[in-house]
Amino acid sequence: MRIVVADTGPIHYLVLIGQSEVLPALFEKVIIPSVVRDELDRAQTPAVVRDWIQSPPAWLELHPPLESPFDDAFGNLDEGEKAALALAASLGADLLLLDDRQGVRVARNKGFRVIGTLRVLQLAAQRGLLDLADAFERIKGTNFRYCQQLMDELLNEKSQS
Repeated sequence: MRIVVADTGPIHYLVLIGQSEVLPALFEKVIIPSVVRDELDRAQTPAVVRDWIQSPPAWLELHPPLESPFDDAFGNLDEGEKAALALAASLGADLLLLDDRQGVRVARNKGFRVIGTLRVLQLAAQRGLLDLADAFERIKGTNFRYCQQLMDELLNEKSQS
């Protein structure tokens, strides 16, 4: 089984658009640091996400905080991103779910394989778990920051496969 660690963003947006169940279908289990759990439960987080994390599914594994082996590389990353990177390093994660561009850059520089929310949705669509165009329309209705060109490329890849 692959070790998959997630930051706040992908979980937040998949829950928000009603697609969180693609995660266990794709990865069996997803591990998050407790800091990410706390971010998902903040007062400013949408109620649907807070309700979801207050009764997390069995496939979501919570992990206590860890010391980071590379704090100096973190720059301006937020606490969830730092905790996810530290956890991924300590567990030897096979995959990191992360959306923040700077976080992705740091993770890739540390040798991690990283995909974001849009790629998770693309993988799910490739396995017949959801309609990619519909999922993209739903995510556009949130405050998710996206690149229309990337969405178009992912939709085009889907139609060619």
